[in-house]
Amino acid sequence: MTPSPDTLPSERQQAILELLQRQGRVLSAQLAVDMQVSEDSIRRDLRELAQQGLCRKVYGGALPATPTFPPLTERQTVQKRQKQALARHAAEQVRAGDSILLDAGSTNSAIAACLPEHQNLRVITNVPDIALTLMGRAGIEVTLIGGRLDPRIGASVGAQALEAVSGLRVDIFFVGTCAVDAQHGLWAVDGEEAALKRAMLAASSRCIVVATRDKLGAQANHRIGAVEDIDVLVLEADTPQPQIDAFAQRGVDIQLAPRR
Repeated sequence: MTPSPDTLPSERQQAILELLQRQGRVLSAQLAVDMQVSEDSIRRDLRELAQQGLCRKVYGGALPATPTFPPLTERQTVQKRQKQALARHAAEQVRAGDSILLDAGSTNSAIAACLPEHQNLRVITNVPDIALTLMGRAGIEVTLIGGRLDPRIGASVGAQALEAVSGLRVDIFFVGTCAVDAQHGLWAVDGEEAALKRAMLAASSRCIVVATRDKLGAQANHRIGAVEDIDVLVLEADTPQPQIDAFAQRGVDIQLAPRR
């Protein structure tokens, strides 16, 4: 669609959503110029889209809507093919003898299943399902962090879990995140979970983020860490180039998981 002053609001809003998907963010002032309408019109469009849950309105523009956050068991059934491709590539970042932190997340569950055997790995997790996946596999030592088990998150959180993490030092942290944007970094929905993830981040030498496209450019309520905390970002092969460039320009090592 070529925007013009005669474009219907619904058509303009669809064009905004398509730009948001490609770029990961939109700016009101630039949209007004490109679509030949007033900034007030654009602000109304963004407000209506936000009310429908289709974007997150912020000062000066909009970001993608925060992805929905159903219980872990439900998330594990969504985008399984994409997550498995990402997980296989992420597991290739692991070297023999590494110590690894794996926290809650459906993609992290897939990564656990892809970790190689006979590599003298030490995996520390607050997720019972991940511990069960790895238990008994040759060459993988598993430590389960205790604490209050949150059934929605599917993991231990709270003071006991925080205390256990505070004394750790590991090589790699695969951080489960509900949103990641190139300006502000990593996000979580739950405050207690975010606090534990921050402690895990502080305990780690390398932070690897594995993200499906719906998480890019989005924000949530609780910040985990800055863009500078991300060492490697593993993305889907068909991630739009503007979203890749936004992170690469901040010094993040971008790796695209091939389709298999």
